[in-house]
Amino acid sequence: MIKSFIQWGLSVLLLCMSVQAATAQVVDVNTFEKGSRQPAIQVFDVRTAQEFNTGHLPNALQADYTNKTEFADRVKYLDKQKPVYIYCLSGGRSSAAAQWMRENGFAKVVEMEGGIRAWKQAGKPLQGAVTEKQLAVSDFKTAVKSGWVLVDVGAEWCPPCRTMAPVLEQFLQQHPQVKLVKVDGGRDQEVMQSVKANTLPTFIAYKEGKEAGRKQGVVTLAELEKMMK
Repeated sequence: MIKSFIQWGLSVLLLCMSVQAATAQVVDVNTFEKGSRQPAIQVFDVRTAQEFNTGHLPNALQADYTNKTEFADRVKYLDKQKPVYIYCLSGGRSSAAAQWMRENGFAKVVEMEGGIRAWKQAGKPLQGAVTEKQLAVSDFKTAVKSGWVLVDVGAEWCPPCRTMAPVLEQFLQQHPQVKLVKVDGGRDQEVMQSVKANTLPTFIAYKEGKEAGRKQGVVTLAELEKMMK
């Protein structure tokens, strides 16, 4: 009986290992590149924002896996039913992040073997390396000093920022008197520090140069409008 129990336990273990092996997809850079260009694919960079700004894959979203709060906040805006192609610098962080995502309901997560290092070694190009100058704090203050201004502290690679894009567009269409000032969350660090914006996205309403309201994260149209009253 004991022998049968041990054999049963080994069978279960082997089954679990085979299932894990089947669901964990690790591919080379060429396969990753080809797959990531398909429609409805979510490309996910789990390096830090500083690493991301040295160059990243096309259309990539970003969340720092080592920052558990940031990662948890941003990953929830990915579609669990659509494939996620994930990478980091060399594969360690993306492997851990991919495992967490599979365990939390993501249907298909594909890892790039070797990460950005392998991508570069294969001679493949990156995009988005930050070369532009930061927005000066003095210029920012000038931009918000008159009338109603909505400051959007965000980035194209931030998942919740992308979620907010249609809401922000609708708000601006309905309130043409409000001026929009964008602060790049990956580049304009001095302005972010001056306005104490530590979360992406952050929306700050100014009236005649003075802060009138502030919201962080994904918010509704009504919440944006409320800041302007």
